[in-house]
Amino acid sequence: MRAHATLASLLLLTGVAGLAQQPSAAKGSAVTVTSSSFLAGGAIPEKYSCKGLDISPALSWRGVPAKTKTFAVIMDDPDAPAGIWVHWVEWNIPATQHSLTENVAKSEQLDDGSEQGRNSFGKTGYNGPCPPMGQTHRYFFRVYALDGKLTLAPGSDRAALDEAMKGHTLAEGEYMGTFHK
Repeated sequence: MRAHATLASLLLLTGVAGLAQQPSAAKGSAVTVTSSSFLAGGAIPEKYSCKGLDISPALSWRGVPAKTKTFAVIMDDPDAPAGIWVHWVEWNIPATQHSLTENVAKSEQLDDGSEQGRNSFGKTGYNGPCPPMGQTHRYFFRVYALDGKLTLAPGSDRAALDEAMKGHTLAEGEYMGTFHK
């Protein structure tokens, strides 16, 4: 019995030591995402929704790998009746930039070199929460640290962005808010 316990302890320690030696991206290292526009898990203010100004909230992130070259941001609603509804895709955000200000312009090419694609509304840039009346949905803002610049056609959608990011994601993080209409 004691031999089995010793062997199990040795295997557990070996497994833990092996994990500690893996690169952080392989362990699913996390980017810490925050917003000064609303609390994590809290209600997204109306001005960031279809009922308000429909402008993007401020986002910031930290804890990114040193080898990060660009960032991508995806906002989606997994509670939509038609399945996951994409509200925003942006990529090639420079590695020196660790935030997005409120009200990012709704254009394919931005001044900092980043690009935005088409959301599920068929529009470029951010379109905010807009659940059916009487429903509360969750909205996830995901930030991806990438090892290079992505080559995507102007107006690409989330599927194209997901495909382009395969094998290039060093770390990621998310921030969630809710909205009720």
